[in-house]
Formats: sequence, C-alpha cells, structure tokens
Amino acid sequence: MENFPVISLENINGAERAAILEKINEACEKWGFFELVNHGIEPEFMDTVERLTKAHYRKCMEQRFKELVASRALEGIQTEVNDMDWESTFYVRHLPQSTINEVPDLDEEYRKVMKEFALKLEKLAEELLDLLCENLGIEKGYLKKVFHGANGPTFGTKVSNYPPCPKPDLIKGLRAHTDAGGIILLFQDDKVSGLQLLKDGQWIDVPPLRHSIVVNLGDQIEVITNGKYKSVEHRVVSQTDGEGRMSLASFYNPGSDAVIYPAPALLEKEAEKKQVYPKFVFEDYMKLYVPLKFQAKEPRFEAMKAVETNVNLGPIATA
Repeated sequence: MENFPVISLENINGAERAAILEKINEACEKWGFFELVNHGIEPEFMDTVERLTKAHYRKCMEQRFKELVASRALEGIQTEVNDMDWESTFYVRHLPQSTINEVPDLDEEYRKVMKEFALKLEKLAEELLDLLCENLGIEKGYLKKVFHGANGPTFGTKVSNYPPCPKPDLIKGLRAHTDAGGIILLFQDDKVSGLQLLKDGQWIDVPPLRHSIVVNLGDQIEVITNGKYKSVEHRVVSQTDGEGRMSLASFYNPGSDAVIYPAPALLEKEAEKKQVYPKFVFEDYMKLYVPLKFQAKEPRFEAMKAVETNVNLGPIATA
C-alpha cells in the first residue's frame, strides 16, 4: 500500500513549488486527502487550541456525554448501532456571520483563540484553493469566486471529542460519509488515531501527526472539477482506551446561494470529456445531503441532475 501523502508547504513560494504542486495534485487525484506540515500556523498556537479544547470538553461536555450514554444504555449494547455516533460535538460558524458569541459555556480565552484560529484556517483554505486552481490550469481565484455567491463562503468548525468506547466494534465514532462542501481542514489529536478513509476498497488510517493539518475534498470540488478530483468516504473508528480523541474540522464551503457546476475552462481543456456533473444551488444540495449524509453520494448527484434545468447560472460573483 502506498504511503498516505504528507506534504510540506515550507518552500511553496520557492524553488520546490513545482514539486509540491505535483504532490498536491497526485494526492487530490488518487486520495482525496493529504496531510500538511509547515503550513504556516504556529505550533505553539496549535498547542494552545488543543489545550483549551480538551479543557472545555472536560469541564463542560464530558459529564453530559456520560449522561447520554447512560440514558440510552449504550454501555451494554449487543448489536451494531447505526443511528448515532460516539462523539461529543459543538459547532461554530465563522462566515458569513460568526456565531462564536452564541455558543454556551465557552470562556473568553477560548472564544478569542477560536476566532484567531478561524482567521488562520480561512487564509490557509483560500491559499489551498488557489493551489488547486493552478494544478487544474484554471484562473487563479476561480474556486473562491464560485464559492462566493452573494454573501461570501460558508465557513465553520465542528469541534468533536471521541471518548473511549466500550464497544468500538458496534458503534462508530463517526459513521462513513463524504463531506458535502468544499475543502475541509482538520486539526486532529496527534496521540489518538481513529480517522480512516476508504481507498481501493480498504480502510486506511490517516496518521496522527503533531501540528499537522489534514485536508480533504468535499462533493462540491468533485462537481467543479467534473470528477478529476473526488470526495472520498471516511469515518472515525472508536477506541477503547486512553483519554479519547480530539478533532477540529473546519469546513470552507460555498455560500448558500452559490451556483455549483463543472468549470467551463476545465471542460474546454479536456475537450474529449463531456460534462457529467449537474448544475445546482449549493443550498439545494445541502437540503438533500443532510438526511442522506451516511449514504452514497452518487444518487445525490443524480437527484440534482433532475432539478438542474431550473438553475439560472448568471455571472459568477466576484469577491
């Protein structure tokens, strides 16, 4: 089995740019996932995010999770559980409007650090989108423009903790799915593994590396690239021991009114390839995705084809 792609961005603006771009392109084509090191977010700052996230879980969420487990008698399950995940989560939206001040129980230091982390991740996500454009041979800024819609992209962070689980064979930390949106940046625990992706019919561990950012592509990138890059099914496997696993997944997605469709410049470049993906408004896709998240993506694309005739493309909004 090939090694999971770990890519350093250290010399992306220097002599190694072409080689780094090639590694990113190969990872996007073959894996739909890659792990970034030397990505520009300071290690000390990431340590602070991790410390505050774990402290918040212990103080505000751990007891609540134990009560949920007890109320559903999950300790004693004998058959596989398919209607819930063994995770404790909260969600913060950053764009178009932040909800950080509405999330209960966050202390001021954690709020301040999360706001700063969001800005750093937003910058990194937009840099990565431009690197994808360069690899695809389409205009710089194209993906950001497509995602923009009328009010800019949708960007938010799902903060998850995966406590030790007594029956990891019967209940997943997070059931298998592809991500609906654009580009996802994950800061995960470097001591506890659990994230896996499906490649060539096998579940592959995503290695936990200190201070890395794991990147994966969502369904919208698959549509815009007309299938050149694909979203990949992934899951979180529960662990029986240790302190549990921390995960901060930040989703840089299109705005709700953004119109998504294969990039015309890409279709022109690959003249022999016809457009195989539909045109749709992102919000309409999300309405379909939410109840079907843990099912295959292909029927979702087919369902969007059925309604695409009603979509008015119009010009792409510029930021």
